[in-house]
Amino acid sequence: MQDNVNFKNLGLVITDEQHRFGVNQRKVIGEKGKNVDKIVMTATPIPRTLALILYGDLDISIIDELPPNRQKIETFAVGLSMEERVNTFIKQQIKEGRQAYIVCPLVEENEEIDAKSVLELFEKYKTEVFREYRVEYIHGKLKQKEKDEIMNNFKNGDIDILISTTVIEVGVNVPNASVMVIQNAERFGLAALHQLRGRVGRGEYKSYCILKYQGRSDNIRERMKVMQETNDGFVISEKDLELRGSGEFFGTKQHGIPEFKVANLFEDVDMLKGIQALAIKILEKDANLENEENILLKNALEKKFNGKIEI
Repeated sequence: MQDNVNFKNLGLVITDEQHRFGVNQRKVIGEKGKNVDKIVMTATPIPRTLALILYGDLDISIIDELPPNRQKIETFAVGLSMEERVNTFIKQQIKEGRQAYIVCPLVEENEEIDAKSVLELFEKYKTEVFREYRVEYIHGKLKQKEKDEIMNNFKNGDIDILISTTVIEVGVNVPNASVMVIQNAERFGLAALHQLRGRVGRGEYKSYCILKYQGRSDNIRERMKVMQETNDGFVISEKDLELRGSGEFFGTKQHGIPEFKVANLFEDVDMLKGIQALAIKILEKDANLENEENILLKNALEKKFNGKIEI
């Protein structure tokens, strides 16, 4: 994506883990060639992606089966009162020879944010709660060499508990890890929670994801409920679309409420697909909307998008 990287004749761009790229980043990649074909891949499509599918800008292919030997992950959402019970469960899993991830939203303590941090938890766990076990931490601010060394040690079984930020969200494969505990789960999007959960259940052992959350809002409870009830990335993404909205189609926000006065992008999928088919039919007959029956439509589009699209 760097400015000084140019291609002679770029024809295809494949974006893996698409949800980790911003709108502008994907735009930059596509503009490095003419009429570039694009493939985007992700286990959890961001709400904007689902919306673009509905608008006809993306075709979709679904692989709806787990890789061979993958285990279904049991997910539990718990409040702060379950702290001791969760720690006991982690110890039990380690005694059975397994390993655990503990993910925090922050690297260091922040007085303005009521959330667990990696360094805070590391000190507490290493000296108090899990002092008989091998505890280590990792986060994005460490040098790459340090991160590689820590991950290799964890993969080789030299670390029992790894406390981390979302730096381990993708590209990490430790089949012996069977527990994923996510602190302040209410601070993570559903897609991020699903990706983090996917770091366990990668081997032959029964695996668990424990979402520790605080807050009693209906939105938080609904999101935790979704994570407990399904392991399907598309179902999770659809729920994300319903709860957060789809974002801007001509801006850079990847979530938020779309500008419909009546229609709901999630609830009115069938109607929107019908409208999409009708729009394609109109454009096939009158691409520039010059025919008399389409003049009002053209005027409405020009007023609505105010120069953001060419008609």
